[in-house]
Amino acid sequence: MNVSQFLERHFRHFNARETLAAAKAYKDFFEGDNPGTMMVTLAGAMSTGELGLSLAEMIRQGKVHAITCTAANLEEDIFNLIAHDEYRIVENWRALSADDEQSLLDAGFNRVTDTCIPETVMRHIESKLLGYWQTHAASGDSLMPCEYMFMLLDDEELKQHYQIPREDSWVAAAKDVGIPIFTPGFEDSTLGNIFAARVYEGVVDNHGAVVTGTAQMERLIGWYLEQSAIGPIGFFQIGGGIAGDFPICVVPLIRQDLQKDIPLWAYFCQISDAVTSYGGYSGAVPNEKITWEKLSVECPKFMIQSDASIVAPLVFAYVLGW
Repeated sequence: MNVSQFLERHFRHFNARETLAAAKAYKDFFEGDNPGTMMVTLAGAMSTGELGLSLAEMIRQGKVHAITCTAANLEEDIFNLIAHDEYRIVENWRALSADDEQSLLDAGFNRVTDTCIPETVMRHIESKLLGYWQTHAASGDSLMPCEYMFMLLDDEELKQHYQIPREDSWVAAAKDVGIPIFTPGFEDSTLGNIFAARVYEGVVDNHGAVVTGTAQMERLIGWYLEQSAIGPIGFFQIGGGIAGDFPICVVPLIRQDLQKDIPLWAYFCQISDAVTSYGGYSGAVPNEKITWEKLSVECPKFMIQSDASIVAPLVFAYVLGW
């Protein structure tokens, strides 16, 4: 049996049942007389977890129409593309001592759970980006964080050193298809830190080279208004935090702050291992979003409390008919 058949046969209860139900509703969202548009959000370290293996195909097949991600996910997709073979896997990562961690640092690695990213790739990318930042800071021409990644994808020297197939990069797929990538909180990333450092030093003239978060929100307003005039818009959230909260807020912004009568999100699914707690957004149940005028009572809502590195590829496989 294929993956879809496996899910239908075995995923019957608890988080498994919720996973299958969410996948079916996602697939159905594109069928009928009024097919929908889907926003996917990425928190956590999904790019380092190589979610691009399935997400890139979702983008190419027209199952994802916009991405909102942390800046770490944006950059780490490119890091993986050009330095995959230099990564180090630590199978016994739960047993690492403080001294083991220091040894990894001394060897030039930054650890993300079981995967260690080499510091060399970050400095290689910085050497490419610095000229772009300087040029656009001097001209006053602000670019989205993703647009700088697209420049890297067009770099002929880097193309000669890809260590995974380009088709496994979700950023490359987004560039090719032309879907928007919103990246709030650019400063909360390795490249964002480097950019701030170079501005502080005066190597880059000013911060204007990168589109700010509020300016990105303005662009998201335009995207939502345009897409909602065509059909319903869904929201598939991996993890929580700013990657999820930033885009979902565009609906109450338009309805309450702009006083425009637009539809709410028409599908909602979140994969998270966070639990409902005192004020924690990542573990908040979907119904809480009703009070914020993000979701309606009738909206299909799913909360899968599990490991997104396991669940998201299964959902995507089902939607793709694998």
